[in-house]
Amino acid sequence: MRESAYIYAYKEDVMPTETVKARKAHVAIHVKNVLSSIEFYRKLFGIEPSKVRTGYAKFDVANPPLNFTLNEDASASQGALSHLGIQVDSTADVLAVRQRWQDQGLLTRDEMGTSCCYALQDKAWVHDPDGHEWEVFAVLEDNLPEKAVAEKSCCAPDCCVPAAS
Repeated sequence: MRESAYIYAYKEDVMPTETVKARKAHVAIHVKNVLSSIEFYRKLFGIEPSKVRTGYAKFDVANPPLNFTLNEDASASQGALSHLGIQVDSTADVLAVRQRWQDQGLLTRDEMGTSCCYALQDKAWVHDPDGHEWEVFAVLEDNLPEKAVAEKSCCAPDCCVPAAS
């Protein structure tokens, strides 16, 4: 029997009032060369990437459940983390988690109906005391086509990093 990760949404009291099932964890890293990194992660995970675009690749790892993305940035330092996240099933789940974060005093930022990582997504963001960005997100439509570089709003070196609040 497979165990699942759950995120609890709280109201004023201590008891959870709503449970949101997390689909999978999300880790995005900056890499100097996405093609070289694809070769490495193919071997590491033993799977092909589920999405490859210019300067971007995504691996949907089944075990452990992980949405792992590579974002090319030629100036990336060794071990450069882009952001972390929790993928959920629906916009309602995004809003429930965002509400829990707000109830706990975290400053959130919404990014609804955004085209990011070649997918249409609804998401909410927070950052930890050291500036690490966390998102909770739902994919509404996946595998969108590449846009011209001038139109690209995401999946560039600053992919998915929210503007300063």
